[in-house]
Amino acid sequence: MNFEEYIKENREEFTEKVNNISHELGIEANWLMFVMWFESRLNPQAVNQISGAVGLIQIMPSTARSLGTTTDVLKRMNNVQQLYYVLAYLRPYKGKMKSWVDVYLAVFYPKAMGKPHFVITPDIVAKQNKIFDLNKDLDITVDEIKTALRNNMPEKYKKFYR
Repeated sequence: MNFEEYIKENREEFTEKVNNISHELGIEANWLMFVMWFESRLNPQAVNQISGAVGLIQIMPSTARSLGTTTDVLKRMNNVQQLYYVLAYLRPYKGKMKSWVDVYLAVFYPKAMGKPHFVITPDIVAKQNKIFDLNKDLDITVDEIKTALRNNMPEKYKKFYR
C-alpha cells in the first residue's frame, strides 16, 4: 500500500482498517492513504492553525459536530480510532468517488467531485489554499488541484496517481 511507510503507530491495524473502509466505499485504499497523507502526513493529531481542522483528513469543527463529535475529541484519538470518523465523513460520497482526485475533492470541496472543469471561485478558498491556485488568479480549477497534489507527492508515488 502506498504511503504505508509514513504510518507512525498501529501500522498493521491501521492498514487493515483502511483496506476495509476503502472496500466499503468502493475506492482504492491507496487513494484514501494519499488523501490522509496529503492532509495530515497521516498524523491524527495534526491541526490547521488557520481553520481549526484536525486529524487524518483535517475535519473542520462544524463537520466534527455534524459527525457527533468535536475536534478536541478527535485530537485525542489515535489513528485507528479516527478512521471511524473518516468513514462516517466519506460514506455519503460512496459511489461518487471514481478517482483519487475525487476522494481528495470529497474532503476538500465535494461540489467539485466528478466535474473535471469545475472552478472554485470564492476568493477566500484560494487565499487560504494558495498551494492550489497555481496561476494566482484567485480561482481554483480541478486541474490545478490535481497538478498541485501530484507536484507535492513523493516522486516514487507519482506513477500511481495520473
